[in-house]
Amino acid sequence: MFYDHQQIEKKWQKYWEENQTYKTSDSTDKPKFYVLDMFPYPSGAGLHVGHPLGYIASDIYARYKRHQGFNVLHPVGYDSFGLPAEQYAIQTGQHPAITTEQNITRYEEQLRKIGFSFDWSREVRTSDPSYYKWTQWIFIELFHSWYNKNTDKAEPISTLIKHFESKGTQDINANETEELHFTAEEWNTASEMDKEDILLNYRLAYRAETTVNWCPALGTVLANDEVKDGKSERGGFPVFQKKMMQWSMRISAYSERLLQGLKGLDWPQPLKDSQEYWIGKSQGAQVKFEIESHPDEIIEVFTTRPDTIFGATFMVLAPENPLVEAITTPEQKAEVDSYIEETSKKTERDRMADVKNVSGAFTGSYALNPFSNERMPVYISDYVLMGYGTGAVMAVPAHDERDHRFAKKFNLEIKKVVETDEDIQEKSFDSKDSVCVNSDFLNGLKYDEAKALIISAIEKRGIGHGTTNYRQRDAIFSRQRYWGEPVPIYYKDGMPYTLPTSALPLELPEVEKYLPTEDGDPPLGNAKTFAWDEVNQKVVDTDLIDEKTIFPLELSTMPGWAGSSWYFLRYMDPHDENVFVKKDLADYWGQVDLYIGGSEHATGHLLYSRFWNMFLKDRGYINHNEPFQKLINQGMILGMSAFVYRIGLRALLSGKNKVDGLRKSVADYSELSNQYIYISSNVVKDFQNNLESLVKVQIEEFVENLKQKHNLDDSFDITNEVIKVNLQKIHVDVSLLKGTSDELDTEAFKAWRPDFADAEFIFEEDGKFITEREVEKMSKSKYNVVNPDDICEEYGADGLRLYEMFLGPLEQSKPWNTQGLSGVYGFLKKFWNLYFNGEVFEVSDEEPTKAEYKVLHTLIKKVVYDIENFSFNTSVSSFMIAVNELQKIKCNKRNILEPLSVIISPYAPHLCEELWNLLGHTTSIEFEKFPVLNEDYLVEDEIEYPISINGKTKHKLALSAQLSAKEVEDSVMKDEKVQQFLEGKTPKKIIVVPGRIVNIVI
Repeated sequence: MFYDHQQIEKKWQKYWEENQTYKTSDSTDKPKFYVLDMFPYPSGAGLHVGHPLGYIASDIYARYKRHQGFNVLHPVGYDSFGLPAEQYAIQTGQHPAITTEQNITRYEEQLRKIGFSFDWSREVRTSDPSYYKWTQWIFIELFHSWYNKNTDKAEPISTLIKHFESKGTQDINANETEELHFTAEEWNTASEMDKEDILLNYRLAYRAETTVNWCPALGTVLANDEVKDGKSERGGFPVFQKKMMQWSMRISAYSERLLQGLKGLDWPQPLKDSQEYWIGKSQGAQVKFEIESHPDEIIEVFTTRPDTIFGATFMVLAPENPLVEAITTPEQKAEVDSYIEETSKKTERDRMADVKNVSGAFTGSYALNPFSNERMPVYISDYVLMGYGTGAVMAVPAHDERDHRFAKKFNLEIKKVVETDEDIQEKSFDSKDSVCVNSDFLNGLKYDEAKALIISAIEKRGIGHGTTNYRQRDAIFSRQRYWGEPVPIYYKDGMPYTLPTSALPLELPEVEKYLPTEDGDPPLGNAKTFAWDEVNQKVVDTDLIDEKTIFPLELSTMPGWAGSSWYFLRYMDPHDENVFVKKDLADYWGQVDLYIGGSEHATGHLLYSRFWNMFLKDRGYINHNEPFQKLINQGMILGMSAFVYRIGLRALLSGKNKVDGLRKSVADYSELSNQYIYISSNVVKDFQNNLESLVKVQIEEFVENLKQKHNLDDSFDITNEVIKVNLQKIHVDVSLLKGTSDELDTEAFKAWRPDFADAEFIFEEDGKFITEREVEKMSKSKYNVVNPDDICEEYGADGLRLYEMFLGPLEQSKPWNTQGLSGVYGFLKKFWNLYFNGEVFEVSDEEPTKAEYKVLHTLIKKVVYDIENFSFNTSVSSFMIAVNELQKIKCNKRNILEPLSVIISPYAPHLCEELWNLLGHTTSIEFEKFPVLNEDYLVEDEIEYPISINGKTKHKLALSAQLSAKEVEDSVMKDEKVQQFLEGKTPKKIIVVPGRIVNIVI
């Protein structure tokens, strides 16, 4: 019977939807397993075949766990706030909600077509007010919390206020923006405004002036991962460093816990390493340096090598350090201001990455080394970051590579304080194994002794203390955008207050335009109804704002990572209107057992999710420390790009023939003609050195076009001009190729884009136009994406699922080749045909032979191992081997084919559901128990021994697997054929390797 994948897949997708086959129960009577894919952002481009790779893997595992009897939570939703939708809204005026809804509809259609076992009833969207109500609620909880270092957890801000009322700051050990000191009396007599200002110093969600990545063209702050090479990732607009009042999250309070928590997680080591580096724990000392002629100012530094303080010969401040303005002398002001302006064009990430280039400016001031009393010039440089440590470093050029480069550039003193034979004037020397020299009371001491002694001396002098520092800084939380969660804050006398939870969700208001206001406020400043009536507890018209009862609301929105930092918890209880998740459900589902997604989220999303999870545990809302126990980073599916070569002609005009209207001295052929010439890839290889002769006719046309365009008469001496021919390699959409070949459909190419309409082609000798092919990242911008809808149409969703797994190990990147699908599709047809005798479905109830059972149980053993070790590609190979063997022995036994369909069903669910139904079952195959391995079927009854004579195999003999070596030898010597080969000779030696081989030496 014909395998009609289209009819089968539509039938079972309809069945699953109508019967809610994958709807997860909240009953806690079964063991649970939580499988999750990283939150997808629904882009307008839809899915290409690279996107489902991780989803297919997680779906296989989810189905497998259902077969094992687990209650599986396998949900899906959309990270639906984001900059792309907002940019589209700015360009078109269409509300982001409309385009987002359209994109989600497209995504869901594609996901359903691939047959994922998602519980669609639990779908969440971060842009849905019923969802972001709880994102706002978590923000409010963070605002009303502080971090108690004594208990090592977040606590309600009310406990801090109670402490202030009785003791002031005495005995307070809190994570704070700056160290404050006041008595209980001072607190109790302070005004409400002063109290609120003090509390902002401790709140986990707080507002402060922060240096941000500001993109004027987009009118918003960008996260570090949204900036590439000093420009916005979206749009390529310039990004500057700017100080702004921003909401921040005090993630730094959790740095140590985030670091220690990694130890118990089953995550890829490179991902753990990324988080460790980002958190950046280091131990050292905080030291204060006086500034000459500025008695009221000090430079405070954090150093991991206080033992080298005698070698500190200059100091470097971050250009953003507030001290810079105070200590810069009038003579140096212009140079310093110019340098600060240049630095503002670089992101912190760029500054951290650029380790080779050294630049800076002298402030004109000097600090004093507290131990050597030497004057130290104070510079500013972009290699010092305001957010790391104190925004200042003591430079020890003899023993730090970057300080050394700086000292050489500015001709500063280099002083050796760590013993070495190296010439420190030429190269820095960094070692913890040597001893101190030129360091007064530290001389002769090794690193550990010297460090302990100098920290003690620093503390005795009252100029600092030993401390632990972290590279991780507090996360900037507000964005000057429209399409994001409104921050549930209103301002009274300039001080922030949270809305009551009864007012949530604070919904996005309608705005006429999505750009910042004329005054530079974020887009929400355009809203006509966005003010808070404190008396009536509701949002009212903006023009009603007064100074007494109606107050302005926060105009910034939350960042993209806000909603995705807790979505895994909402899936546990997605429709609850009273809590973000019921405690008993959170306790039951606990951690995500398997999380699959891209490694690009190594720091941002995963750190923020862990932070919010830890916070919610601190406050007693959940009981698990970490959100994701096991994490796998799937590799990429790479696209096979196609390229064509375009011939470019350029005239380099001599000085005497400069003509008004020509761009400087160069005119492009593309400007002077409507025609483009494209050259087939093999022609390029054959004629690379003869291009000018190859396009002689085009050059002549080019010269005539040049004359006509610029009204040049024959007196213009074109013969003296140089005509240059060059090749431009450009991407072409792979859908324009003929079938699965590399040949370009030139007519389709001309119709593809208007600028190609008049293209001319130089073909191969056989009249074909062959493109060049190259494997690279699959991307819409490279025109190499393959639409999964097309694959499902031709080869079926089961074919797509099997092929993506068959391509190679899950974690590795691998190239896509549509031609390879035919092999997998052939396997599916062969598997289907096992159950049929011609056009008739025919399965026998006859007891299988041991050989048939052996094939089945060999497969069970392999597949169970493969799935549990996420080695899905080798499972597909095993399916093919098993089906081939069963086909050879013409097996159609129910006791083999029924369990076979269950084993393959996680990979090819549609086909297996159909077979299961044909086998007489009226319920879904999904909850059928996974076949249990019986090792007895794998025990060999007979072994076929190769019989070698003097090392050459002459014969094979089947013997019982139970025979001893002596019994094997006796049986071999009694065999007639063996005796014929011996020709009456007596063996010198008989070597028996039990179960393997017999070698007779004569």
